[in-house]
Amino acid sequence: MKALLLSEYKKLELTDIPVPEIGPEDILVQVMACGICGSDIHGWDGSSGRRVPPLVMGHEAAGVVAAIGKDVVGYTEGDRITFDSTVWCGKCRYCLSGRPNLCDNRMVLGVSCGDYRRYGCFAEYVNVPARICCKLPDALSFEHAALIEAVSVAVHAANRTPVSLGDTAVVVGSGMIGLLVIQAIKQKGCSQVIATDLNAQRLEVAKSLGADVTINVGEEDAAARVKELTNGRGADVALEVVGATATIKSAIDCTRKGGSVTIVGNLAPTIELPLQAVVTRELNIFGSCASAGEYPACVDLLATGMIKVESLITGRAPLEQGHEWFSRLYAGEPNAMKVVLCPSM
Repeated sequence: MKALLLSEYKKLELTDIPVPEIGPEDILVQVMACGICGSDIHGWDGSSGRRVPPLVMGHEAAGVVAAIGKDVVGYTEGDRITFDSTVWCGKCRYCLSGRPNLCDNRMVLGVSCGDYRRYGCFAEYVNVPARICCKLPDALSFEHAALIEAVSVAVHAANRTPVSLGDTAVVVGSGMIGLLVIQAIKQKGCSQVIATDLNAQRLEVAKSLGADVTINVGEEDAAARVKELTNGRGADVALEVVGATATIKSAIDCTRKGGSVTIVGNLAPTIELPLQAVVTRELNIFGSCASAGEYPACVDLLATGMIKVESLITGRAPLEQGHEWFSRLYAGEPNAMKVVLCPSM
């Protein structure tokens, strides 16, 4: 089969590799669409340390069931499906308690981090356990379904955040995940969603996707503006979708006493935390990692149009153009969001 192989850092080659074998509980998926994630870009240049060549990357995918293992029930050849990026065991205490994102034996598709190597979805076929799969309605395109992994991250973050009807939320960072978080937290019941970013174009998109107010932090003080919009109190919740000291500080500064901050971004491995503000204002701090069973809900949210993704797709391309797109995204392609590679294109 054709696959896009990271043969060395900053080098992707379209090559032939064997079609993966499947075990009794696995499904062989013909990949129809796979999104390029920001983590793939950091893997491409070696900076993350989690994509060690040689490796087929890619974890945001959807496709068609090509074959099933002998113990698989509920799926047949030809079914349209998507699947979790996290391969969880289903047997540890976290999986059994409904938190598979914290699985003791978790692997991630398209990742090689030293502890394991798991080929991903920039290929014509991929093998995945049936337990991580989810069926798709016919009306949902494969390209949109490939974004369900990203949508699930946003929905999980919203589920981690304690919200009451009528609350005000601040979303710090209006990149790909931030734009999905804006939609997810609004669906949860926030009557006012405020989006912040440095990029005016992203803020325009944020407004079109449901942000009630946008703040360009390069032009005005976010915390002061949020207090102005909330009668001096501050937002009830803030969701930080970058993962850096400055943006986490901004999220905390924007949040009212007794409010909650959910940290979704993880750009920097360590940050400086304004501890006194957290303690004296008795803030709740939540971490949010991947997703935990939200895939079926995310399929419904996309299928019904309650979360929209079409405007986030910058381009669709065959595997042959993968190296070119990685190079362009790494160089900072202006206003690029999500590029989807389609092996059958």
